[in-house]
Amino acid sequence: MLLSLRYQNKYRNFIKTKREELNLLIEEIKSENSITLKVEGRIDALASPELQNEILLCLQKMPVLHVDFTNVEYISSAGLRVLLLGHKTATSKGGKMTVHNINSIVSDILKTTGFDKFINIV
Repeated sequence: MLLSLRYQNKYRNFIKTKREELNLLIEEIKSENSITLKVEGRIDALASPELQNEILLCLQKMPVLHVDFTNVEYISSAGLRVLLLGHKTATSKGGKMTVHNINSIVSDILKTTGFDKFINIV
């Protein structure tokens, strides 16, 4: 058991280190009916797989997901793909994914690409 705990702690530290290298922080907040992911940093090709994993895990736990972009500085096409995948996954499960508190840079990217037409932005 002790070996298992040591491995888990070492793995958690590895994940934390990798996230810091990616300049991406993700915090999960559960409520009664939904989960909120607070995302901070840049969502680029390196960081998007981490966000994708978190979104898909959250949608397995609960069909309603709120993604808080208050501290997201930038989103690349890889990040847009993650939003599309999250939206389609939530919809297929009869749920909903919303994106909150986007800044003007991210808003311009979403409008330019047409994502603002089908992604639920609050």
